[in-house]
Amino acid sequence: MGRPALALLPLALLFPGASWALRPAARGTLGSLRLTSRPTSRPAVAKEYSVLYFPQKVDHFGFSNPKTFKQRYLIADKHWDQDGGSILFYTGNEGDIVWFCNNTGFMWDVAEELKAMLVFAEHRYYGESLPFGDDSFKDSRHLNFLTSEQALADFAELIIHLKRTIPGAANQPVIAVGGSYGGMLAAWFRMKYPHVVVGALAASAPIWQFEDLVPCGVFMKIVTTDFKKSGPNCSQSIRRSWDAINRLSNTGSGLQRLTQALHLCSPLSKGDIQQLKDWISETWVNLAMVDYPYASDFLQPLPAWPVKVVCQYLKNPNVSDSVLLQNIFQALNVYYNYSGEAKCLNISETTTSSLGTLGWSYQACTEMVMPFCTNGVDDMFEPHLWNLKQFSDECFGQWGVRPRPSWITTVYGGRNISSHSNIIFSNGDLDPWSGGGVTKDITDTLVAITIAEGAHHLDLRANTAFDPASVLWARAMEVRYMKRWIQDFRSRATRQH
Repeated sequence: MGRPALALLPLALLFPGASWALRPAARGTLGSLRLTSRPTSRPAVAKEYSVLYFPQKVDHFGFSNPKTFKQRYLIADKHWDQDGGSILFYTGNEGDIVWFCNNTGFMWDVAEELKAMLVFAEHRYYGESLPFGDDSFKDSRHLNFLTSEQALADFAELIIHLKRTIPGAANQPVIAVGGSYGGMLAAWFRMKYPHVVVGALAASAPIWQFEDLVPCGVFMKIVTTDFKKSGPNCSQSIRRSWDAINRLSNTGSGLQRLTQALHLCSPLSKGDIQQLKDWISETWVNLAMVDYPYASDFLQPLPAWPVKVVCQYLKNPNVSDSVLLQNIFQALNVYYNYSGEAKCLNISETTTSSLGTLGWSYQACTEMVMPFCTNGVDDMFEPHLWNLKQFSDECFGQWGVRPRPSWITTVYGGRNISSHSNIIFSNGDLDPWSGGGVTKDITDTLVAITIAEGAHHLDLRANTAFDPASVLWARAMEVRYMKRWIQDFRSRATRQH
């Protein structure tokens, strides 16, 4: 089955077979920005910012490689106070930074209150920030510098550069902000570079979705719960659909009927069935991640509460295979054709092109190894075990590398993070990535905020009239903590003088 994108942890890579490589958002996911024309979604795109580039070392941790590349970053300083302001620094994740900038309305909304300069830094190997240009994805030798550690070092070097070169910035507190994989980076940035950032807002950041820190089935169980709550028999209809697909795919005429029932752009062959089921599964995952209370255009143009809309077509699981698959098509059509412009459905497409699927697939095959599994009982999917060996073999076949499943917990501490401070972990209870996130306070400065009726990093999106009270409260709490960090920074600076 396909592995959810963090980006939008959070965001859609497909891995063949039973070994999934889910990406939070964003992949998550976390983590493909087409800006909505619907006023209900107000993604704060009409903002002014400067597009700049900074020469970064390709390798921060060796001394023999002199190569550099241009890292793209965006700056908006309309509300910045050079004397008493702050800097909000977005830790870019697996995609085009302009897309993330346009979908992080929270930073634009609070800039005036915090007198903040906004900086959006693009992650290496994504968007325009390609260390080797068109050859960046050529092979594992060129991809060797695509790691979270190198990305964090980029962020640190960029902030130090900004403080040295922008008048008034030198003595300003910097707060890291990110969602999905970017939220993981924001948290890890504060852990590894506490002298550079005074705190971090890590939204929908599944920092514990590694090794056995959480059960491998928790992600898909939350997806299933979202569908259960959104309509009677909805999850049962989806669970039953897999056998219907399997039965129809056993004959040539059945494959033709399946192609027609789902209005697919290309005829199905027997060898396409696993890809078809992965594509459908990833669609349900993406819908759970972006189950927002208003019409949005984050991964695809969607109506408000899209899971509820989908479930209207899946009320009766006790129908013939043909009728059930026609209902499945109507449900899929909500995700892929809400605009009404698509003439057929393409099983190779699930999200926007603004997400960097190539780069993420390499990261998932190296250090971002997140186990996922299903049992078909606690969830609505076909049973799949997490098979590290199979996953490793697939990664080696694709990239010539083997994953290191323990590396992230070795570098960043796993659950042993109580020595750190000033990190907000926010999670929506509708978001599947919350299963791998921090959902309870660890200390009085490592705090968890849970957002009822919240999907994937809802709190980072712009304020709208349709936001539930829970996310309004969450944003208010986040700003309160940020003001405390800023005040503490200024108090320390006063004492040192």
